[in-house]
Amino acid sequence: MVRVCLVEDQTLVREGISRLLALAGDIEMVATAADSDEGIDIVLTHNPDVLLLDLKLPGRSGIHVLNELRDKGQQPPTLILTTFDEDSLLIEAMRAGAKGYLLKDVSLNQLVTGIRTVADGGTLLFPAITERLLKNFSAKLPPSQTVPQENPLTKREVEILRLLASGYNNREIAEAFAVAEGTVKNHVSNILAKLSVRDRTRAVLKALEHGYF
Repeated sequence: MVRVCLVEDQTLVREGISRLLALAGDIEMVATAADSDEGIDIVLTHNPDVLLLDLKLPGRSGIHVLNELRDKGQQPPTLILTTFDEDSLLIEAMRAGAKGYLLKDVSLNQLVTGIRTVADGGTLLFPAITERLLKNFSAKLPPSQTVPQENPLTKREVEILRLLASGYNNREIAEAFAVAEGTVKNHVSNILAKLSVRDRTRAVLKALEHGYF
């Protein structure tokens, strides 16, 4: 059973998501909150497997929630609930530790799949959408951050990064390439080292910044 907390200020959205997830047999909504402070409290109290988090909350934003939970060492795998007009906040949220995002008008199947993906240690970034989000951001980076790295990613590493961005786990990637799961783990470790990042979400963002996608 995947235990979920939801932080969303719109009552209809909050209740709608809760009712939808009740239809999924392996997901339990353990608590909901309507603002950032209450959101932090429910996560600290219930220690969920996944946090669904809106970014535009009354008072302090969802970014504050992510930062506070990270500082306390209790940031669960987090999926951002977003709309098309939150590009800058979304990038900031992913840099603060979010594992992916979902548009608020997703289907039940997409919502459930996203929750299961991050609960299993995956990411949910959708390269095409993330590339759109980073287009203006990348254009403003200093030249030193946009040139190719001295130790560039190989073609296979880029292929693996694309699958990571789409939510595939190590086992699924191993099956796709007909290799051992340990081989994929080694590739992922090399990717993180080459990009100087500590997790897969930041690896995807860094790869986009450097033009790999």
